[in-house]
Amino acid sequence: MTKRSTLAYYVRHMGRQEHPQAALELLILKTLAAGPNHGFGIALHIEESSSALLRVEEGSLYPALHRLDKVGFIDAEWTVTPNGRRARVYRLTKPGRKRLKDIEESWTTLAEGVRRVLRWA
Repeated sequence: MTKRSTLAYYVRHMGRQEHPQAALELLILKTLAAGPNHGFGIALHIEESSSALLRVEEGSLYPALHRLDKVGFIDAEWTVTPNGRRARVYRLTKPGRKRLKDIEESWTTLAEGVRRVLRWA
């Protein structure tokens, strides 16, 4: 069965200002699926893995991490890095893995739909 109405879902369930937050949520959760990381490491991974097409600013990243921690999709713990600096390390939780699976499928369907429209036009 082909998934439909992904775009309708996002339009219906998210205000215009939340669309970038939903994309950022996906990128953060996907990054943490590879293993625990600190904020700068998450931003660096997103930038490097997108060949510098995507860049996450601190002003967007840390509020998003806080939201994800608050709803239980990630856990955060203060640690000391090998160079002696304190860093907050984030880990994906079991509910976060489920959320990642759900939104990854949804975004994949949305991206495929957009790709088809762009190819057709």
